[in-house]
Amino acid sequence: MKPIYLDYNATTPIDPAVARAMLPYIHEHFGNPSSRHAYGVTAWNAVQKARGQIAEMLHCAPEEIVFTSGGTESNNHAIKGIAFANRARGNHIITSVVEHPAVLEVCDYLESHGFRVTRLPVDRHGLVDPRRAEEAITPETILVTIMHANNEVGTIEPIAGIAAIARRHGVPMHTDAAQSIGKIPVRVDELGVDLLSVAGHKLYAPKGVGALYIRSGLTLEKFVHGAGHELNRRAGTENVIHIVGLGEACAMVHRNIERYGEHLRKMRERLEDGLRARFGGLRINGHPSLRLPNTSSAGFRGLKADLVLSRLENVAASAGAACHSDGVVVSAVLNAMDVPSEYAMGTIRFSVGRATTAEEIDRAVEHIAAAVEASTS
Repeated sequence: MKPIYLDYNATTPIDPAVARAMLPYIHEHFGNPSSRHAYGVTAWNAVQKARGQIAEMLHCAPEEIVFTSGGTESNNHAIKGIAFANRARGNHIITSVVEHPAVLEVCDYLESHGFRVTRLPVDRHGLVDPRRAEEAITPETILVTIMHANNEVGTIEPIAGIAAIARRHGVPMHTDAAQSIGKIPVRVDELGVDLLSVAGHKLYAPKGVGALYIRSGLTLEKFVHGAGHELNRRAGTENVIHIVGLGEACAMVHRNIERYGEHLRKMRERLEDGLRARFGGLRINGHPSLRLPNTSSAGFRGLKADLVLSRLENVAASAGAACHSDGVVVSAVLNAMDVPSEYAMGTIRFSVGRATTAEEIDRAVEHIAAAVEASTS
């Protein structure tokens, strides 16, 4: 029997409906979208349909969507694009200490090229205080980039409030929404952001495709140079097969987000209730209510997460701490939240998905309990 998959924040399977939408573009409609003959027009129309599907989900204009190779490229394009396009105006960027490496590493890179970066702290729930963001803004600030929801603990950041502050100061706002899309409603008009990153493989589309929302009128330096694809914003022949899949996945989210979110919350609560019944000292990291409906960062006191996972052969999950020869390294997110070390070392992230069943959750609780008990003996 296959292990029970509870690592949907790491990646999701391609939804069968998404796969069906992609098939004609694998076998039949193979044209280059830039070609003017019938084969190219068919491919071009498919790309434009997908662009419209993503725009409908995000509540923006289709021409504000640029296709990328994934969330990492979208983050790189947004942050570097704004930084280098505005270098004559300022060199200061604001982010947070709990961002994904696809943001933090970009900021580190820009620091090595003369930019100044302020990394905002978070509270014990993983929340950025919007007041800290406003206090950090200077006349040299050219970008604020804060993730929409944290990939490890699921905390949902107050993006609309931070974006409103940035807008008052004339500073563009970017958010990495890789983890939130498909779990909670994500609309750029409600968030008030200028740039937003999408990762296909987090929302039941293929790996290797993503999108970047760029508000109309915003100027970015090109990230990939070449021909004038994507309205001259991102060179390279469009990955039609994967773009079609991303479009279909976003259309499904647009139609079904309330149902998806309700199911995810039920499965997560069933998991946490089951674990709490077994372990009275269990700690759930993250905000108690402002949290992704599918994410459970569970801290088992006094244990090492890698040891538990090594004995958890029947459940796929992720550790919040890694064991090395010189000791246990706790994740930067848990450290930033000041999670006590006796819980941080034993933190495991469980993330449920659209296909997760109550029966799987109940079996997973039994397997987790057995692995934890074996790790304490």
